[in-house]
Amino acid sequence: MSVPLILLLSAPSGAGKTTVAEGMIASVPNLRRVITCTTRPPRPGEVPDRDYHFLTPEEFAVRVGRDEFLEHASVYGRSYGTLKRSVHELLGAGHDVLLNIDVQGAAHVRREALEDPVLSRALVTVFLTPPTLSELEQRLRGRGSDAEDVIRRRLESALEEAARWREFDYLIVSGTRAEDLSRLQAIYTAEGLRRERSSLQFGTSAMPGTE
Repeated sequence: MSVPLILLLSAPSGAGKTTVAEGMIASVPNLRRVITCTTRPPRPGEVPDRDYHFLTPEEFAVRVGRDEFLEHASVYGRSYGTLKRSVHELLGAGHDVLLNIDVQGAAHVRREALEDPVLSRALVTVFLTPPTLSELEQRLRGRGSDAEDVIRRRLESALEEAARWREFDYLIVSGTRAEDLSRLQAIYTAEGLRRERSSLQFGTSAMPGTE
């Protein structure tokens, strides 16, 4: 009986938000992931239009010009964006929405929500961060998919991103994958029970205990 919500998860690059997001999608039946558009090439094993919408820079620019994105940002020379249409279609169908986006994108979504009452009511923001920079560096290097110069750039920006945790509704200091998932599930459950999200309407005669 609750109004659908948007669960926005953000983190410094390499913090593990994608793993946690995948765990949420697998464990929550009504939660749907919005497929992100990107200009970066597919990584091994990624499937177009399932993992990402892979666009050329020109295609991406056209969509920006048409104001089709809820948020979009440039990260390490690549563009990423979330289509407004995708989010509103899922909400309209009664699904909760999971946004797995970076700190820049989260700021754009919050600004959009100031002008959109549907987004404003639905939006819940969560920031996930490792407890130390050294832990983040270890996780980045453990991925084995980035060159050394990319890792250095990510570490440099991680300090700036981590300092913005106060902009979010919730903070999760990362532990194990199971702990991170459990904490995010708890946030999701609690937010779904907030009275502001309830669509329940009782007349006095229908209230429990008044029959």
